[in-house]
Amino acid sequence: MSATADITPITNLIARYAELVDTGDFAGVGELFADAVFIGSGAPVPGRDGGVAKMLKDGVILYEDGTPRTQHVTTNIAVDIDEEAGTAAARSYVTVFQALPDFPLQPVAAGRYSDRFERADGRWRFTERRVLIHLVGDVSRHLRAQPTR
Repeated sequence: MSATADITPITNLIARYAELVDTGDFAGVGELFADAVFIGSGAPVPGRDGGVAKMLKDGVILYEDGTPRTQHVTTNIAVDIDEEAGTAAARSYVTVFQALPDFPLQPVAAGRYSDRFERADGRWRFTERRVLIHLVGDVSRHLRAQPTR
């Protein structure tokens, strides 16, 4: 497969994360990161044994419809592929929007993802996601614990 053809499945993985989080499918996120480590503001969380799913379940507020009422928008995606090694790295920006009946639509966080992937059994999968949030708005209705600024 050519490097250009590999970009689509990699960007699809990045998009899949946003879809799963925004629909409240934390178990699905856990599966997406089954062979990866998630590195955010706390200690690295391994994907195996439900670590990533538990981190989200413990940290993100879900509403009556089973979702966090968010929209993760991922932009400025740049993918670098090492065909010989069967690995890839991607950089992207993320903006998280949230809206509730008493909370008007607004950005609540913005930052960057730094992702690593590997090809296994002919398919790409995450091996690492680093999240660095640079801008924090009102996350009081998104996160159970408020970040320190």
